[in-house]
Amino acid sequence: MNGLLPILIATLVAGTPLVYAALGELVTERSGVLNLGVEGMMLVGAIAAFAVAYHTGSVPLAVLAGAAAGIGMALLFGLLAISFKANQVAAGLALAIFGGGLSSYLGKSYVGMALVIPQSQLSAAAADIPVLGALLGPLHPLVWLSWLVFAAIAWFLYRSRAGLVLRAVGESPSAAHAIGYPVIRIRYAATAFGGAMAGIAGAYVSVIYTALWTEGLVAGRGWIAVALVVFATWRPERCILGAYLFGGVTTAQLFAQGAGVAVPSELMSALPYLATVLVLVLISRDETLIRLNLPASLGKPFDAEG
Repeated sequence: MNGLLPILIATLVAGTPLVYAALGELVTERSGVLNLGVEGMMLVGAIAAFAVAYHTGSVPLAVLAGAAAGIGMALLFGLLAISFKANQVAAGLALAIFGGGLSSYLGKSYVGMALVIPQSQLSAAAADIPVLGALLGPLHPLVWLSWLVFAAIAWFLYRSRAGLVLRAVGESPSAAHAIGYPVIRIRYAATAFGGAMAGIAGAYVSVIYTALWTEGLVAGRGWIAVALVVFATWRPERCILGAYLFGGVTTAQLFAQGAGVAVPSELMSALPYLATVLVLVLISRDETLIRLNLPASLGKPFDAEG
């Protein structure tokens, strides 16, 4: 167990950004909105959080700044795709490209800078818990929070009236509108929530996971998050398992490199992405399950006057 514990901790740490980003995108897509701009939202959230953490030294403020930046980017997407009814795929791709460029511009003066983040008092206190302390102590509270977010989203989608309304909007916005639900507002709220989660994911990467800023820091995790949602057939439990799968393969390739395995470093770096996509493709081959969970109006604009 002592040998497996560092691997388990590293897996949880590496998978946490994907947990936030994928769960946020899942809620967005459940409302019928397809936002492919997760990578851009994560990058803008990452640089906003890093700048705040660098100047204030406050991790909570940094996380809030990342969430706010993600919401701002998501609302920009909402304006294009929900209000102006632009093609959601094109708008999402544009958001990803815009976010990458904006984060590079805003982060020019921070390139190469590192943060010194002291251990959280909550983590220090958790380390004294019998049995679980060895696992919880090394983890930042944002990792624990991701578990609560997962539980809250699972309950919201399948145990609450509001979640039922959200899924109804994703299935048939015209029927939801006909019985009086504000489809546009619900879709904006779901999109903003997805942006907040992507911003927190970016904040975690820049402030906690790497504690430094460099261009393209997110390194494709936003695209993996989008893939997770689709291949996990819009189920939160599959999203979190896929996120930790990615984290586990990332950890495995790092341990393998450290052990001197004779494999090209470029292939080892690509392995987490290849393995995650391959496994998720295999587990999502159940077409019946996909049809049952796919939001019927995903990617389709809604016209209240139509």
